[in-house]
Amino acid sequence: MIQVNKISYNYPAKWKNYSTKDNSVFWNFSLTLEENKIYGLLGKNGVGKSTLLHLLAGLNRPSKGKVRIDDDVVTDHNPLTMSKIFIVTEEFELPNMSLKKYVKLNRPFYPDFSDEIFSKCLNDFEIGDISDLGAISMGTKKKVYMSFALATNAKYLLMDEPTNGLDIESKSLFRKVIAQNMTDDRTMIISTHQVHDVENIIDHVLILGNKKMLMDKSIADIATEYVFEHRTDDQMGGVIYSENSLQGTSVIARRTPRSTETPVNLELLYNAVNNQKL
Repeated sequence: MIQVNKISYNYPAKWKNYSTKDNSVFWNFSLTLEENKIYGLLGKNGVGKSTLLHLLAGLNRPSKGKVRIDDDVVTDHNPLTMSKIFIVTEEFELPNMSLKKYVKLNRPFYPDFSDEIFSKCLNDFEIGDISDLGAISMGTKKKVYMSFALATNAKYLLMDEPTNGLDIESKSLFRKVIAQNMTDDRTMIISTHQVHDVENIIDHVLILGNKKMLMDKSIADIATEYVFEHRTDDQMGGVIYSENSLQGTSVIARRTPRSTETPVNLELLYNAVNNQKL
């Protein structure tokens, strides 16, 4: 379990956004993340999604409060605790070395590393042997890095915009690989603004606003509470939020005893929450 307990965090003064009154990102912020869940972390640019992942991974230190991973304070950087966490950042570089050498150098940090999972992920992504990781495209780098991340068997896997730079086919493969490598004791947090890329794999939604969480709810609970439908102008009774679309009017309405459960439209949900309709 990850427990974020009343943390506060400020950007360094040199990073201050002068369009706002201060440079604080989180203030007295708390969050609990449970095992065996894939969380989708959504939010506007600049609200602190990447910063939150860095705090969870122990890369940033809160000015107040604690982040605990299985009861250990993550900023203590206990080697055993660190071996449970892997973060795939949005921007990264891979060294100018072969894939085999990269794995040889980095796998000792992860005692549960699986050659079988790594090989299968590479195969699913249709990646063969690589002699120079620094020379491949960013899309291929992402697939290699995500394959390594999954092969570590890290209990807590954090991904920041993992589908950026991937083509349509690779995004489909990403969803397949993630679903196949989810285990009962693993927690995944996927931060993204491309909601359709994760719509079918997440089971819990986190929508981050300015210094606070706007929504923290499971997909199952959302589907129980609301219906997501296309309706005509004469069918707008009970609608909470609506948007015009090519298919007609897309709506969110309260689910009634007569309603049939519908798939959650994540983009519509996100827009409704940000417009303070939910």
